[in-house]
Amino acid sequence: MKSAAVKLNVVSSVPLTAIVASVGAVSAANVAAGANLANTATAGNAAGTLVKRDASGNFAAGTITGAFTGTGAGLTGIPASAVTMVLIPAGAFTMGNVVGSGSDSDITNAAPVSTTVSAFYMDANLVSLSQWQAVYFWATSHSYTFVHAGLGKAANHPVHSVDWYDCVKWCNARSEQAGITPVYYTDDGFTSVYRTGEGTVFANWATSGYRLPTEAEWEKAARGGLSGQRFPWGDTISQNLANYNSATGTTYDIGPVGFNAIGSVGGTGPATSPVGSFAANGYGLYDMGGNVFDWCWDWSGGAYAGGSDPHGPASGTYRVVRGGNANNNATFCRCANHNNNNPTYSNSGYGFRVARSVVP
Repeated sequence: MKSAAVKLNVVSSVPLTAIVASVGAVSAANVAAGANLANTATAGNAAGTLVKRDASGNFAAGTITGAFTGTGAGLTGIPASAVTMVLIPAGAFTMGNVVGSGSDSDITNAAPVSTTVSAFYMDANLVSLSQWQAVYFWATSHSYTFVHAGLGKAANHPVHSVDWYDCVKWCNARSEQAGITPVYYTDDGFTSVYRTGEGTVFANWATSGYRLPTEAEWEKAARGGLSGQRFPWGDTISQNLANYNSATGTTYDIGPVGFNAIGSVGGTGPATSPVGSFAANGYGLYDMGGNVFDWCWDWSGGAYAGGSDPHGPASGTYRVVRGGNANNNATFCRCANHNNNNPTYSNSGYGFRVARSVVP
């Protein structure tokens, strides 16, 4: 039995793209070009280089970036400076002095009250000098004016010597630089963005721009998911946990006594430490106790209101600061410790970190 012969017709001198018009929804020409670009990109870089594709189907070597939510627990090999903002979960917590005995009784206007906050993002670190300057120099060429230029011991140390108004304007500038609707305005109709001066400030809480945390948000974040503890990490404090001025006289300060040597060589005076020098709390936030005070949005005055998403009193003389600094003793580093100062005040112990609302 003979097998049937199969005759093949060979088409010559015809480009492949004339035979195959497209692969899926991508033209054959783009597929071919993309493959060539991918080979070129990969060949020109070390083994393992990622090759990314753009919306037109083109390929190039580069870095693929993304975002994650949560505390970052379990991640390894990532420096603290590389983490920007973390999501603080919504929920209720007891705001105020939940220890309530002995040396904790000096916390005034901080009677415990049930408070609920919506989910929000917060900077994992204090705003560093380099981060401040990156926004500041953009802002001063885009109609912003500041009373203080901001200082810092080094680029990776927290910026300090900025007053409350400077911080609020910087938040707006950071928003505008990123193409995000700002939070702060000079009018209650939210038509004039706050960029200059030191007058009345109105906050549009419905936007997702960068802003100072409310005092309730700050304390919720500082506690890191713990309940009934003095500090962001637990019930005692030591120089291995925060940059502060250790002193005798409390049962919860393990020391050693004096200024933390991490900030000032030999511990002979108070000075800042690089952001993220100590372990993070349960939410992945660094320096929630010590280093520099954090400016908060709220006016200071009276007992805590509690309830849902409180924004503090409608008016006042002083704005809230939280967290203590390198010159303060351990009592100022407690989560419930409530401090304030004139919003025009600035010195080397005052800095800030930034929050953002989660807006649908």
